[in-house]
Order: sequence, then C-alpha cells, then structure tokens
Amino acid sequence: MPIIETAPFGLILWAVMGYLLGSIPFGMVLAKIMGLGNLRDIGSGNIGATNVLRTGSKKAAASTLVLDGGKGAVAVLLARAMAGEDAAQMAGLLAFLGHCYPVWLGFKGGKGVATFLGLMLALAWPVGIACCLTWLATAAVSRISSLSALVAACSSALWMAIFGYTSAIVLAIFLTVIVLWRHRENIARLRNGEEPKIGAKKA
Repeated sequence: MPIIETAPFGLILWAVMGYLLGSIPFGMVLAKIMGLGNLRDIGSGNIGATNVLRTGSKKAAASTLVLDGGKGAVAVLLARAMAGEDAAQMAGLLAFLGHCYPVWLGFKGGKGVATFLGLMLALAWPVGIACCLTWLATAAVSRISSLSALVAACSSALWMAIFGYTSAIVLAIFLTVIVLWRHRENIARLRNGEEPKIGAKKA
C-alpha cells in the first residue's frame, strides 16, 4: 500500500472522479453511433472490446479497447499529477470498479480487462507492458481472450514484485480477484472446453 498523504476528502473526490470516468460505457456508445446494434443483444451481451468485435467491426472493437484502457490510465495519471500516489491508486481502483459496475447500466458492466491494462500502464509502465505482453503471448498460443486476460491479471502482482513496485502489489491482487470473479462463467467454459476463440461469433 502507498503512504497515505492525501486528505480523506481529497481521496473521496478522486474516488468519485475515477468511478465516473470508468463507468463511461464506450463499447455501447460506439456501437450505437456506428449503427452496430445494442451490445446487450449481441454475443455475450458484454460491453467490452471482445464482444464489440463480434459485431464484425474491427474499428469499433479497437476503439473500444483504446478508450476503455484510456479511461483507467487517465484516472491514474490525473490523480497522480494533482494529488499523489495514494490518490492515483484510489482513482485507478474506482475507475476499474466503475467499468465493471456502472451505475448507469444497473451495475452490470464489462469485465474490466482493457481498463485493468490501461491503469497498470499508468501506475507502473514496466508492469503494464509486461501484462500486455503476457496477454499477447497467451492469446497467440490459445486464441482465447478470456484465458489471456486471466493469465495477464494473475501475473500482475508478480510483475509488481519483480519490477520493484511493492506499494501497488495489494492493489494488483485486489484487481486480479475481481477479474477472476468477473470471468467466473468463462472459467467454467474453459474447464468444459467450450470457450469461444478470438473473433468467433458467439450464438
């Protein structure tokens, strides 16, 4: 955990800012703007980039990936620049929770992978790069997005320790637990060999 230097009221403000930023459902917004339909009625019904890809629009999927990752990074970088490391971690955590549990969508959001990677890049760029490479390596071998996300998330605390970002290890573990929880249905399908490959249209 980082040293707490920001006043409690300040931490609350950064938590609210992070949550509101993280809760913007870019996938749904882009799908609507680009005439791709309601993501809730497509594939898994998820609002993230993997499900956006199932609409057939690589452009929309890539934009969703960048924007969902960007909102996590922006939350961290703004809080760090204007307050400190404690506020940065708080804002990053709440941005992640905002994506997973947005109040605007009845607390039914995405699984947080892009936002997780974005805030990791902003919190500790070597760790973020290592997590992204872990995702890519797993995806190259398995062609399964959920498995890649799970491996990348589970590796994050280890990368934090390796690169010396010990103050963020607790946050990494907490985020990993949420990623695992959000992917519990995927984990069940992985066990049964039923998880779809990247780019496949889920019925």
